[in-house]
Amino acid sequence: MPYADHPDGSVHYEVEGTGPGLALVHGVGGSAEGAFGTVVKALARDRTVVRPNLSGSGGTTDGGGPLSLTQLAEQTVSAIDDAVDGPVDLLGFSLGGAVAATVAANHPGLVNRLILVGSWAYPDPRHRFYFETWAKLLSADLDLFRRFTTLTGFSPTAVNGWGHEGLAASLDNHAWPEPGISRQIEVALGIDIRGLLPSITAPTAVIGFSQDEMIPVEGSQQLHAGIPGSTLTEIEGQGHMDWIGDPDQMIALIRGILS
Repeated sequence: MPYADHPDGSVHYEVEGTGPGLALVHGVGGSAEGAFGTVVKALARDRTVVRPNLSGSGGTTDGGGPLSLTQLAEQTVSAIDDAVDGPVDLLGFSLGGAVAATVAANHPGLVNRLILVGSWAYPDPRHRFYFETWAKLLSADLDLFRRFTTLTGFSPTAVNGWGHEGLAASLDNHAWPEPGISRQIEVALGIDIRGLLPSITAPTAVIGFSQDEMIPVEGSQQLHAGIPGSTLTEIEGQGHMDWIGDPDQMIALIRGILS
């Protein structure tokens, strides 16, 4: 369970495999294992895969108080520097996409290629309304929060595929959300990286999901429009987190981009 020092505390991260560096950054309420546990073995076959836990997740510590996007980006940099000799390929999912884009803009020499999955560049009214609702449900009733997240985080096909027993098990998953999710929600509410996107020089692949009700595909379109030379892939019929439970398509897509 390695830790990397940073100015406000220490970053807990996971590292597997050998080969060129690949860093994976999770989203709100997730963790290194929760977001990427189903893909890490396949990616670590020929890569050194670094998975930092952002503040609020895993064993990462900081000085307390409100978090900032820059703070989370620098935690990611600390974990990468501690685990591998850069530069690395960098993938960010959801909130992690905004974190990864910030790293690429502020540390261009650290990032070979950038992959942004189910993320966004700036909030619109619906985005703010969604995360404000998340915060209210989280403080009021954790069961309702988990139900709402399941219904908006996965496609109807995925949810129906679990059946009643699978849905009951998902509601009983005490490993999610991570304890510091409320602080991460506050970061998500304030993200606006439009000013950083034009300065990203790493070749960038943006991936969005057509049935994403958590971070609608328009967020990926924002990133693609703002990052010079980026590509955009929209995966049909999938919700925000479908790939976590059924990762084969995402693994093939990521490996194709990296090769």
